[in-house]
Amino acid sequence: MKALLRSRIRFLRYLLALVFLLPEVVQATHLRAGNILMTLIDCETRRYRIRVEVYTNTTNTNVLFGGEQDYLDFGDRTGRILVPEIGPGDPRYSTDGLPAGTARAYFEIDHTFAGPGTYTVSYVEPNRNAGVVNMDQSVNTTFYLETQVVIDPFYGCSSPAILEVPPIDRACTTVAWFHNPGAKDLDGDRLSYQMVIPFRDRATTVLNYREPNDGKFYTNFNNGQEPNGNDPTGPPQFNIHPADGTVTWNAPGTAGEYNIAFIVIDWRLIKGQWRQMGYVRRDMQILVEECDNKRPELIIPEDICVTAGATIEETIKGTDPDGDRIRITAFSETFDFPAQQSPATLTPASAFQPSPGQVAFRWVTDCEHVRQQPYTVNFKVEDEKGLVNYKTWRITVVGPAPVWVDAQLNTAIRTATLTWERYQCQNAEFIQVWRKVDSTSFRPDTCQTGMPPGLGYELIKDDVPARIPPSQATWQFVDNNGGKGLAPGAMYCYRLVAVFPLPQGGESYVTEDICVGPIPADVPIITNVSIERTSVQDGLIRISWKRPFDLDPVVYPPGDLKYEVYRADGFERIREGNNASDSTLVASLLDGDTTYLDGGMNTEASVYNYSVVAYNGHATGSPIIGASEVASSVRLGSSSQKDQITLDWTAEVPWSNQIEAHPYHYIYRGDEDDAEDQLVLIDSVQVTASGFQYVDAGLETGTTYCYRILTNGGYGNPTKIPEPLENFSQRICVQPGDSIPPCKPILTIARTNCDSLQASNLCRPSVGGFLNTVYLSSSNAGECQTDVVRYYVYRGDYKGNYVRIDTLDATAIKFEDKGLSSLAYCYRISAVDFSGNESEMSDAVCNDNCPAYGLPNVFSPNGDEFNPVFKAFSYEDCEGGEGGGEGGLTCPDYVLEQCARFVKSVRFNVYNRWGREVYTYTASVSNDESILINWDGKDKNGRMLDPAVYYYVAEVTFDVLNPNDAVKTFKGWVHLLNDRQ
Repeated sequence: MKALLRSRIRFLRYLLALVFLLPEVVQATHLRAGNILMTLIDCETRRYRIRVEVYTNTTNTNVLFGGEQDYLDFGDRTGRILVPEIGPGDPRYSTDGLPAGTARAYFEIDHTFAGPGTYTVSYVEPNRNAGVVNMDQSVNTTFYLETQVVIDPFYGCSSPAILEVPPIDRACTTVAWFHNPGAKDLDGDRLSYQMVIPFRDRATTVLNYREPNDGKFYTNFNNGQEPNGNDPTGPPQFNIHPADGTVTWNAPGTAGEYNIAFIVIDWRLIKGQWRQMGYVRRDMQILVEECDNKRPELIIPEDICVTAGATIEETIKGTDPDGDRIRITAFSETFDFPAQQSPATLTPASAFQPSPGQVAFRWVTDCEHVRQQPYTVNFKVEDEKGLVNYKTWRITVVGPAPVWVDAQLNTAIRTATLTWERYQCQNAEFIQVWRKVDSTSFRPDTCQTGMPPGLGYELIKDDVPARIPPSQATWQFVDNNGGKGLAPGAMYCYRLVAVFPLPQGGESYVTEDICVGPIPADVPIITNVSIERTSVQDGLIRISWKRPFDLDPVVYPPGDLKYEVYRADGFERIREGNNASDSTLVASLLDGDTTYLDGGMNTEASVYNYSVVAYNGHATGSPIIGASEVASSVRLGSSSQKDQITLDWTAEVPWSNQIEAHPYHYIYRGDEDDAEDQLVLIDSVQVTASGFQYVDAGLETGTTYCYRILTNGGYGNPTKIPEPLENFSQRICVQPGDSIPPCKPILTIARTNCDSLQASNLCRPSVGGFLNTVYLSSSNAGECQTDVVRYYVYRGDYKGNYVRIDTLDATAIKFEDKGLSSLAYCYRISAVDFSGNESEMSDAVCNDNCPAYGLPNVFSPNGDEFNPVFKAFSYEDCEGGEGGGEGGLTCPDYVLEQCARFVKSVRFNVYNRWGREVYTYTASVSNDESILINWDGKDKNGRMLDPAVYYYVAEVTFDVLNPNDAVKTFKGWVHLLNDRQ
C-alpha cells in the first residue's frame, strides 16, 4: 500500500513538473525590443495610423509576433483588439540588416479618436526572450509598449516622434557603446529624452531591473570605462543625452543580453509656455559580446543656421581604428520632404566603403523648411563587424527679413504710411510691425530671429497678412498711433518681422530701421515728469516742456502763448482729452514759464501723468493751439531676496527711455534717513541690453536700503529737443530678506439690485458689456500696510476658482471690471509690498445676474404677422428692436420685468388637453441657438395644430453664480388662435 502511494506521489510530481515546464515551451519567449509609432492622417477627424513594431528572437523558437494573448489598447475605452500572428512569408516580417537570431515584424491599423484628450496607446504580449541579464525571470515577464498623444484643439494637431533607428544593437565588452533612436518630429516640435525602467504592464516595471553599468556586471567596477592607454578610466557610465537622445554606455562589462528603456517626449511652445504633446516609450536590447574590435569614429560639421534659400553642402567623414570597411548613414526629416519641396540628399546613401570614408550631404533649403526648432541629422557609422557610433548635427532654417520699400509721413494728420515688398516666403502667416521713438543701429546675429527684448521697440501690429496675391507687389500699413496720431517732436522708426504658422512656427530676421519725422512740433512738447521729493502728503513733481517750436512765429508770437497743466492718476488717461473728467487742471502759466512744480502729492504710493495745453493767450477768446502728449512719472518697484534686492521701473511717455546715444539709467542708493539729494550713485544699467531692471547683491539682511532711479531718454530729435531727458523715480526703501506681507484688503462690491433695475439695459444683448465695480477699503490701514506698492485683482466663480486679471496702483480705491457678458463673478484682491510680498487675499465679494424669462399666453399663427409665433419676451418686443439706440430701448413694462436675460439653455415641451406631447424644443446659447423658442404652432411632425388651449413646461437654465440655483421650471398655458381656413 505504501509502495503504491509513493508511486502515485512520484507520478503527481512528474505531472506538476510538466505543468511548470510547459510555459517555457509554449509561451512567446521571443520579444527583444520594440516601440509604437503613431502618425496623424487627418487632423479634423483625429484619425491616426498606429504601428506596433517589435524585434523578435528567432534562435531556438518558432513563436511568432501576435496571437491569442497579444492585445493592442487604444486608450480611449473603445476596447482592445488582438494582434494577428505575423511571421516568415508575411511582407510585414523581415530579417534584413539585423543581428543574427533577430527578426523585425509590425502590425499597422488606423484608428479615429472620438474627441480631444490624452490617449495612451499600449501593446502587451507574453513574453520577453529568455536570458536578459539585467532583470529577473525575463522568460516569464510580459513585454509592454506604450505611446501617448495629446489631442487638444487649442494646441494644434500633433503626432508623437518617429524613431528611425532600430531598437537593437551589438556591443563589445570594454568598448564604449552608443545608440541614437534617429527621432524626428513631423510637426517640428522640440524633443527631449529621458531614461526609464522597462515595463511589464502599464505603470508596472519589470522585476529587479538593474542598469547596464551596475556593479554586478563588472569584475573591476572602478576601472570599467573604455581603456585609455595605461590611465585609470573610472567607473562605467550609462546615460542618455536629454536634448539629442544619444545613449552612451562607457563601457559594457559582462557579455549578455541587456534591455533598457527610454521615452522620447515632444514639446510645443504655446503662448510662451512649453506644453507636452505626448511621448514614445522605446524598449530596446543590447547584445554584448566578447569581441576584439574597436568602434568607428565620425567627423561632422558644426551646427549651422541658414536663411531659407541657402544651399548646404557638407562632407561627413568616418574612420575605423581597425581598418574595417565602414558605412555612413543618416536619419533626418530633411530627407523626407516631397520632391517639390527640395529634400536633402546623402551620397552615397548606404554602402560600405574603405576606411577612411566619407559621404556628401546636400540640401537646397527653401521657405517651406522654415521652422522654430532646428532639424536634427543623426549620422551613424558602423563597421562590418556591427559596432556603431552616432553623432547629431543641427540645422536651423530661418526666414529672410522682409524688404522695405518706403515710409512716408503725413504731417497734417500725423500718420506714417509704411510700404514693403511682397514677402518672398508666402508660407509665412503674418508680418509684425514694430515701432520705436529714435533709431538704433542693431543688426541681428546669426540665427537671432524676431525682435530681441531691450531695444525699446513696441509691437503695434502683429497680424498683417503675409500671404498676399501674386499680382500684389507691395503691402501698406498706416500707423496712426491708435487714432491719437504720432507724437509731435518725435522721430519714429519701424522694423518688420515675418511670423510662420504653428505648429512648426518660426520667425524671420528683423529688418533694419526705416524712419519718419521728426513730427512737426506745433503743440507743447513735454520733456520731464520727474519726482523731486517722495512723500505721502508733501511729494513734489517737476513737469517741464518745450514751447511749440514749429509754430509760425508771426502768427503765434512767443510772448502771446499761455499754458495749462493737467494731471491725472495712473500711467495713462482713462478717457481721451486733457480736460476730461479723470484729469485735473493744476496750473495756468504765461509764456516763458515752461516748468511747473506740482506739490502736495502722494508720490510714495501713486503714479501721476501730465499734459500741457497751449493757447493763443492774447487772441480774442484765447483759442486753443493744441495739447502735448501725456507723460507719466517713473514708477520704481522692487522684490526682496535673502541678500539682494531686485529693482524694476517703468513709465508711459511719448519719448523713448531706451536710446542708443544715452543707453544708461543710473541707480542711487542710501540709508533709511537719507533724503533724495543724499542718495549716492552706485551703479548704472545699460537698458538697451538689460531692460529696466537692476539687481543689488551682497546686501545685509535686516538693513534698510533706499533707492531712486534716474532715467535717460529722447525724442530722436536732439537738435530741437536736447538729450538726454532726465527723470527721477520716487524713492523706495526695502530690506533684503523682508518676508512680512501687507495686511489683506477689505472689499465691497456694487451689487445689482434686481428689484430696481433699468431693465432695458439688460434686455438687449450687452453693447460694450456689463460692469462690476469693486471698492477697496482703507479702514484697516496700519503699520503693516505702509509699504504697499500695488494690488492684484483676482476674479473667480462660486466654487472658488480664481484667476488674476489685473494690477492696481497702491492708491486705487476701486476696480471696474468692464466688458462683461455676465455679472455673476466673485472677486478677491491682495496687496503687494516693495519687497514683492503678497498679502493674504481679501474675503470674496460677489455679484450676480438678474435672470428672467417670461412667456405669453396667446399667439396667432394665422399669417397676419401679428403675434405669429410663441416666444419668450425679449428686446425684440421693444421699440428699436434689433438696433435700439444709445439711450436704451422703449419697452412695455411687462417686457422690462420678464425679458429673457442671462439664459444658457431652454427645454420646452407642449401638451394638449389630454396630456399628449405635441411639440418639443431645445436650445443652447453655446450652440448659437435661439433661447426664445419661436414656436409657429405646428406639431413635431410639421402639421399646424388646431386652435385650442395648450399647456407647456419650460425648463430654463440661467447663468447665475450658484449652479444649484441655475435651473428653473416654468409651467403655464397658451391659447393658440388660428382663424385661417
